[in-house]
Amino acid sequence: MRTLAVVTHKGQEFIEVTAAVTEVVRGSGIQEGICHLFVPHTTAAVTLNENCDPDVVLDLVAILDRLVPSRGDYRHAEGNSDAHAKASLIGTATSIPVSLGTLQLGTWQGIWFCEFDGPRNRRLCVQVIGR
Repeated sequence: MRTLAVVTHKGQEFIEVTAAVTEVVRGSGIQEGICHLFVPHTTAAVTLNENCDPDVVLDLVAILDRLVPSRGDYRHAEGNSDAHAKASLIGTATSIPVSLGTLQLGTWQGIWFCEFDGPRNRRLCVQVIGR
């Protein structure tokens, strides 16, 4: 397993990590298997989505803000309940098939680290399993 450092700069942002994860897969020597990604944080997440038009991730942030506003009738004392909910909605893990030593992403897919309580220093765990 490799752990990638992800430095976030805003309260909410999506950071594309496709290239970094691709390098981990390449370095693993695995030709056929799976790449599992895990975010060990309760206010951050990981997802696959379009990496061609930057407006897509901006729209996702706006949609999540409408679904889970930053201010609400929340009880959590730290004041970041929305970040916890958004991370739960997106999810803290995903897996991608690896074939011929390459991530099998769709034409427009990229891997996005999702920050909902930044800025922070974060981690993304990458484990490549196979042969």
